[in-house]
Formats: sequence, structure tokens, C-alpha cells
Amino acid sequence: MSRTRKRRMMNQINVVPYIDVTLVLLVIFMVTAPMTNPGVVELPGAGQSLNQPKLPPVVVTVKKDGNIELEGKTMQRDTMLAAVKTQLNQSPERSVVIAADKNVKYEDVISVMDVLKTNKIDKVGLLLKPL
Repeated sequence: MSRTRKRRMMNQINVVPYIDVTLVLLVIFMVTAPMTNPGVVELPGAGQSLNQPKLPPVVVTVKKDGNIELEGKTMQRDTMLAAVKTQLNQSPERSVVIAADKNVKYEDVISVMDVLKTNKIDKVGLLLKPL
């Protein structure tokens, strides 16, 4: 007396293999993502062909620790702004150059530039090493 079992049709999709493949792909992407190179920013250099102004610029130095110097004197942002305005009132054709240590946070340099620009000092640039 053998009983034969009738096979019924399955009306559901087995999703376990799809989950396995998805998890394997997730692990592969998680392992390889830190190894990809996000891209290198190549900053432009300045050669000797730039036209140098006749008057020396006012140099504002941003140190590694975030201090601001003008002519070798450490000062706060508001006193630096007043000193720069005084120098520019004496000779308006001078420009202002920000010299920053290469380890200074970009935010510190931009904040100094923003203080100068918002106070109507238009000739502001960055000092860089010639090639």
C-alpha cells in the first residue's frame, strides 16, 4: 500500500537566493568603497609671468593655530580690519594678500577673506609659492 502524494503547484516566489546575492554584493561594495580614489584636486600654481604690482601688498598672515598677524603683530579680526583699512586709506591702490600656512583649515582662510570682502575691500587675493 504505497501512498502517492500529489504534488501541488507552488504559488509563492522563493526570495532567499535573491537576499543572498544582495548581501554578497553589499559586502563587496563595502569592502571596495574605501579603496577607490575620490579624485585629486590639483591647485593651480603661479609662474613668474604674473604682473607684479608697483606697491607691495598688505599681507595678512593666518597662522597654523588660527592667529592672525599683520606686519608681525598678532591681532583679532576687528583690529586687523581697522589696521588694513588705515593702510588702504593711505594708499588705495594697494591690494590685500592673505598668506596662510599650508596646515591652516580652509575655513579660517575663507573667514578672513569674508571679513575683508564684506567691509568693501575688493582687492583681496591669496599668496602662493611661485613654481
